[in-house]
Amino acid sequence: MRFDLTDLRLFLNVHESGSITAGARRSHMTLASASERIRGMEDTLGVALLLREPRGVEPTPAGRTLAHHARVVLGQMDRMRGELDHYGQGLKGHVRVLCNTTALSEYLPPVLGAFLKDHPRISVDLEERLSHEIADALRAGACDIGVLADSADLHGLRTRTFRHDPLTLIVPQGHPLAELPSVLLADVAAHEFVGLVEGSALQEHIAHHARRGGKALSYRVRLRSFDAVCRMVGQGVGIAIVPRVAAVRYGRAAGVRRVALADGWAARDLVLCVREALPAYAAELVEYALRDAPAEMPEGVSAASARTAGTGVQADVRGRTRSPRPRRPG
Repeated sequence: MRFDLTDLRLFLNVHESGSITAGARRSHMTLASASERIRGMEDTLGVALLLREPRGVEPTPAGRTLAHHARVVLGQMDRMRGELDHYGQGLKGHVRVLCNTTALSEYLPPVLGAFLKDHPRISVDLEERLSHEIADALRAGACDIGVLADSADLHGLRTRTFRHDPLTLIVPQGHPLAELPSVLLADVAAHEFVGLVEGSALQEHIAHHARRGGKALSYRVRLRSFDAVCRMVGQGVGIAIVPRVAAVRYGRAAGVRRVALADGWAARDLVLCVREALPAYAAELVEYALRDAPAEMPEGVSAASARTAGTGVQADVRGRTRSPRPRRPG
């Protein structure tokens, strides 16, 4: 049985995308070449790896086994490249990062900008997902680093608080809700809302909690950025729920007022998660990301003893796990 790394990467891309066409595109191959390679793998093994269906492909039990081992092999190769990168100038690292809406729009751009400027031979694949999807992808080995809401099920992941990220209600100046100190989502669900486009991780998070309370939010308009949402609210189109950091950044210019959300799910943190030890270059990205993270001591360790022991950023991320929490989108 002879499978090269290109075969393994291709099969993993097909498996993760659910389509030979999409997997070929990710692997920078033609569809014909990708199909030929996969059939060659099946012929070598004497067993089908994929079930071809009109809307894509599904892995067979043998295919799932191959995908598992492909992740292990390719992950080990990435770690090897990362370690050897310190000794040579020709290697290039690639880090796969999944994040939720707020991390993508508010927090990660400056982190990635600084990191990529200082590491010209490393590339980052960044994709927005729902928080529970990110946790599942980490456990499956489908990404290296995840930045997600702490409301997701973090069982089995090594975590560190990335940013405090509470949600807040924003309303136009002079709105009847503007003078209230705080509100519950159930109390304002009948109002017209301004939101992000469908498919946004944050929007799914808010809709989930509205449904749990037996409410359905009505949106007058959906936009692609928090800046646009704040400006539309400032013009009196509706009210919105956004991260407090976005409301502070854009709210004054947009002319909106912030009203605290009293719901427990609105007081959330973003956490940075990994599943296992990372290649050296990916661990460096973690270090960059946590430079401005809130101070956080391991359980049972005082600040003084942590300083004495020299508790490091990477060790903290790699060595801590959180207790399971109920799975909720975010």
